[in-house]
Amino acid sequence: MSTWFAQRVLDLVRMLTNVYYTRKYGAMARRLGRPGITPDQRRGFIIIQIDGLSHDHLMQALAAGYTPYLARLLAEHRLVVAPWRCGLPSTTPAVQAGIMFGNRFDIPGFRWYEKERGLAVMVRRPDQIQAVRARVSRGRPGILRGGSCYVSMFDGDADLALFTLSTLHRQRFFESVRGMGLFLLFLLSPFRVLRLLGLITVSYLAGLGRRLVALVQPSILNPFDVFSPLLHAVSDALFTEVQTFGVMLDIYRCVPAIYANYNSYDEVAHKLGPDHPAAFRVLRSVDKRIRQIDRMRARYHRRKYDLYILSDHGNTPSVPFSWRNGMSLGQYILAQIGEGLSVAEQTAAYAHSTEKARYLLEELRGLEERFSPRLRRALAAARRYVDQRVLAGQERCPEFIEGLEYDLERQQDVIACASGPLAHVYSNVSPRPLDLIEVILLYPQLLDSLLATPGIGAIAGRAGERTIVLGHEGGMLVIGGQREMADGPHPLVPFGDAAYAAAQVHYLAHFPHAGDLIVLGAVEPDGKVVTFEEQVATHGGLGGPQLQPFIAWPPQRPLVPGILNDAQDLYPYFVRHYLEQSQASKADGTGAGVLGTY
Repeated sequence: MSTWFAQRVLDLVRMLTNVYYTRKYGAMARRLGRPGITPDQRRGFIIIQIDGLSHDHLMQALAAGYTPYLARLLAEHRLVVAPWRCGLPSTTPAVQAGIMFGNRFDIPGFRWYEKERGLAVMVRRPDQIQAVRARVSRGRPGILRGGSCYVSMFDGDADLALFTLSTLHRQRFFESVRGMGLFLLFLLSPFRVLRLLGLITVSYLAGLGRRLVALVQPSILNPFDVFSPLLHAVSDALFTEVQTFGVMLDIYRCVPAIYANYNSYDEVAHKLGPDHPAAFRVLRSVDKRIRQIDRMRARYHRRKYDLYILSDHGNTPSVPFSWRNGMSLGQYILAQIGEGLSVAEQTAAYAHSTEKARYLLEELRGLEERFSPRLRRALAAARRYVDQRVLAGQERCPEFIEGLEYDLERQQDVIACASGPLAHVYSNVSPRPLDLIEVILLYPQLLDSLLATPGIGAIAGRAGERTIVLGHEGGMLVIGGQREMADGPHPLVPFGDAAYAAAQVHYLAHFPHAGDLIVLGAVEPDGKVVTFEEQVATHGGLGGPQLQPFIAWPPQRPLVPGILNDAQDLYPYFVRHYLEQSQASKADGTGAGVLGTY
């Protein structure tokens, strides 16, 4: 009798919960103009990405109590966690392309140079990342087809992609909620408004505090910049709230695939270190969002969802090359080759909050027409001021001029593109990739000078179908086909698993747009990696935890993380478990359709 009664109470609670969420999120969805999807029998999935968090640092955060909800999911065996290897370059664009489309070929870093077009590619530029997306997705369905994607580089074929750089037709979120609908929804929830204001205030004060510390301690932060902390605090807090709200609404709508990227940890890690208390406090905030999303997933059952939590890469503690040598890598190359050299160097540090601010500016631009002329002029002036602050120092690259096979007049035209501890160096004497021997003939002193420089760990170049890696201790490695030949100290041993590093360097070196030289920052005795950007934690190259992110998956969906040696290896897993299931449902006539009402 007691069991029967308890079951009936649970059924009543479940029914009331369903009614509550139907009324609450149904009303929100109608206001937002986002249609529901008819639920079918297949399971959906939610991927929560914590940008830049290595498995090692996740374990530290768990042990220190910064992620209590994730710790609970693991303790109750609702999720299983393990490290995996993301591949080289260990950057978000390459990893997300691998996960979402199963293809990261010819994404040699966060920034690179296309010699034949004289084009400097920076994936933070929407037009350029859109071109990359069109290339890597050709003939490959994205794992988010029919779903939603938030705060990402790539969209994975999602139907709704907000704050996502590669979206071909960018959707303004505030316009999609019929003007100021989003703000009205926030105002209808005083708790949400107070929480947002509290997050902004705490984040801004913390940013000011870190700049005060920078007055007396060496730091990459500008201690006199009081505007950037406010901009970052507003954009980070607003994006965190909006994407969490969007994911919860998508669960109500029965969207089959959801991808949400929380990237504030990565930015704080770059500035303060991957195990700094401020970086771990960001994880505590993300852990709360995971709890909100998982509670919605557990309580609203119109579609069953599997939850995945993963990172795209890790971060390794680092020291800037300029701190070791008093100049950047490009300036050092300039000093070695001669005064007539023209070096276009791309090393400006990427800030997620800066991109978020750009999105907010676009949103503001879209809303200006809705206001009175006087308010519109004031908003436009404020937007222009912020725009100038955000875009100050944006990277530029000279135009390429078509020339002969060797245009020796351009021998002193060199491009250096840095992605953390990985740098691609290009010579414009030819529009095609140069072999290592050609670089040596054109610049006889350059390689010896670089290898003798503190902070340079190894240099790689092509030799036909083979790859040659030179180490700073005098060793040489030749990689080709299934063979490796080492002469002297193995140049990749300092970076960890030498065989894995060799395979990754060989793969990277033969990308069509890899550099004529690939320069790897050294691993120092204390485990820090030398980076070619102004960062105290870095990723993009080899060495330390940057190549070892984590993945947490539901145990009922078997996964063998030991065989995940590249981001591309995750793509067939999601295709097999979800995309093929979706195609089978459509073939049976049980696929999803659009709901007209709620």
